[in-house]
Amino acid sequence: MIPACFSQPSNLSSTSQVPQNLITCIYHTQLWDSPTYLTLTWSKTHFSHSLTVYAADSFSITISLYPSTFSFFRNRPGSKSVYLTHHHRQRIKLYWDFTRADFAENSAEPESSFYIAISCNGKLEFILGDLMDELAKRCSGLFMARQVLLEPTLLSRREHVFGHKSYVSRAKFLGSKHEIGIDCNGGVLKVKVDGQTSLVIKRLAWKFRGNERIYVNGNEVEFFWDVFNWVNSENNNNNNTNGHGVFIFQVGDGGVWPEMVGPEKRLMRKSLSSLAAGGSSSAPMASASLSPSPSCSSVLQWAEESNDGGRSSCSSSTRSCGSNGGFSLLLYAWKKD
Repeated sequence: MIPACFSQPSNLSSTSQVPQNLITCIYHTQLWDSPTYLTLTWSKTHFSHSLTVYAADSFSITISLYPSTFSFFRNRPGSKSVYLTHHHRQRIKLYWDFTRADFAENSAEPESSFYIAISCNGKLEFILGDLMDELAKRCSGLFMARQVLLEPTLLSRREHVFGHKSYVSRAKFLGSKHEIGIDCNGGVLKVKVDGQTSLVIKRLAWKFRGNERIYVNGNEVEFFWDVFNWVNSENNNNNNTNGHGVFIFQVGDGGVWPEMVGPEKRLMRKSLSSLAAGGSSSAPMASASLSPSPSCSSVLQWAEESNDGGRSSCSSSTRSCGSNGGFSLLLYAWKKD
């Protein structure tokens, strides 16, 4: 018997419920000749692995990938037709293949050997992945527009990482992939980019929120942090609130905050329940994070107000935002028990 399969844990620290990794990315594309902000949420737990594809006011679908532990349950290539919410006569079709996908250690998002594609009226509108030839063989009747042959533009990325004192994320921005490291120990916060220390913040009890400018390959990146939940938990000797630190890396004018859906929304709700049960004053802020304009931490509002454009959430598929060429990486760092 596997205890985790039969127990019913009630808090966020239960290993069978907490994701090992959760990543949400937002892309700009066209669906039925309308500009759309497409949100992809990759979620990995000890016993499941899924992708939620979402377009506000249009559709939402969750695809089950092969479980992270038992590789003999791998899925075959799949497809599904979906009618748009407010346009019942308009239909899109999704195609995917993750049977040979390669993942970095503990990452929910594949790095290579996969594809996820969307077509409208027989025309391919969006594709992510590196198996274009495989898709072409499988769907020979699809018309592939020139724009989808290019890598889609990533506007924003939000990732939930889990650890004790160190947290690592790998994200592509400024034209290449970078490893971001966050170390928090003894009241000192260290930020590392590609293994090199870019910033050291001391006396976090007094500097639990702030922003500084760092440089990545000679390019300016605005860094925001908020570790109030961590500091508050330590001051109250409360280790059961499952608080998180919030970190933002902003390039240019920043990107678009993806709306929280699916497993990410459930994770934040569990956090809110845990904070409320522990009597934490952070519960109201966590509740606000479930809204289309996430403001679970004042540092998010701070970053939004730092520029006039591109800092809002895309709660509507027709909203013109995030077109300024900027990018934002938002990290939620969760402490493991």
